Amino acid sequence: MIGDVVGEPGLKALENKLPDIIKDNAVDFTVVNGENSADGFGMTEAAFKRIMASGADAVTSGNHVWEKREFWSILETDERILRPANYPAGCAGKGWLCVEKAGLNWLVINLQGRELMTPIDCPFRGFDNIVKDIINIFPFIIVDFHAESSREKEAMGHYIDGRAALVAGTHTHVQTADERILPKETAYITDLGMTGVTDSIIGMDPEICMDRTCKQVLYRMEPAADRQINGKSSAEVQGVIAEINAETGKALSIKRI
Repeated sequence: MIGDVVGEPGLKALENKLPDIIKDNAVDFTVVNGENSADGFGMTEAAFKRIMASGADAVTSGNHVWEKREFWSILETDERILRPANYPAGCAGKGWLCVEKAGLNWLVINLQGRELMTPIDCPFRGFDNIVKDIINIFPFIIVDFHAESSREKEAMGHYIDGRAALVAGTHTHVQTADERILPKETAYITDLGMTGVTDSIIGMDPEICMDRTCKQVLYRMEPAADRQINGKSSAEVQGVIAEINAETGKALSIKRI
């Protein structure tokens, strides 16, 4: 699972590095959060296609997926892009998908938190409603929980523990160091981090972010420029690799990228 792709630098980093990550680690299935891939806010069809071409099997999102209204039609027509499942009925797109790959059935679920965010439908009940009839058909369940609150993310991890192979938080763009296997053998991390320029503030231009914070004026943030360091890109890919038991659907290990 790969953390939020931020702007053009994030897309380029993904294109340059994800294929090798997949090859070098014999990865069977890859999920990428792409909600910030189009100039830092939302997605476009072109950005989505670039993420898929880099090696993603499914693309998740979050609250910014609605930024580019022209992308709503892609949410409706392409089954590989998800928006959080717990948005109210009638919103474009869907929040979960089933994929068969490497001889296994995968269920990818995208949910969004409510603490310090828009109070949409309950993500906990949302998960229950999705898996209640199909959990035995799809033992390989991967959850992207797009949320602000670390407490809410950890609560979701423990709530789902034993019912999913991997639960990973997104949204804050800061990778956490708490990757672990929960008691009932679900792999967990509070936040995957982000894919973009690390010499930045959450992938965005530091000067603009500091002005927003210090002046309390809502300047529009822009993705940070890729500042070359010793001739190398300062953009990187962040996320996790989880190993899952093919017979049980339980996690064996998880490590940060």
